[in-house]
Amino acid sequence: MSTLTLNAEALYLELLAGVRAVFRPGMRLVGVTSGGAWLAARLKVDLGLTDSIGILSSALHRDDFARRGMTSGAQTQIDFDVNESDILLLDDVLFTGRTIRAVINELFDFGRPASVKLAVLVDRGGRELPIQADIVAARVALPANQSLALARSDAGVFSFKVETV
Repeated sequence: MSTLTLNAEALYLELLAGVRAVFRPGMRLVGVTSGGAWLAARLKVDLGLTDSIGILSSALHRDDFARRGMTSGAQTQIDFDVNESDILLLDDVLFTGRTIRAVINELFDFGRPASVKLAVLVDRGGRELPIQADIVAARVALPANQSLALARSDAGVFSFKVETV
């Protein structure tokens, strides 16, 4: 049995290059809690941006809310006008598409953006909804019983955790 090894720091550099290719002045970074929010915060620094980033939680719009309940993660924080904004939505791992559907619903609770692009570190396939990322640093295949999540050290260094669920 082989173990999946992904270099999250190298993938971040790929993501940064992809974001630089599509980023336009005035575009707003919005990260999905927690891994996507970490990515948005680091991209803000690496792109030299001064605007605040947004953070979206999927908790209130999940279709499995009754089973999962509220998570202890960060809550949604958007302190800019979403209406007519170009949004670059960031997440660590794209799998079924359900989290992205939930955070888009949350985003639209704040207004109607002009556009939303999605950037992810890893697309692991397995989509249950017709959602795809505009920017993907890597595509990997994992069994459905494994989860992949971004971790961040106290020094801000990214790594991945693979767990059997």
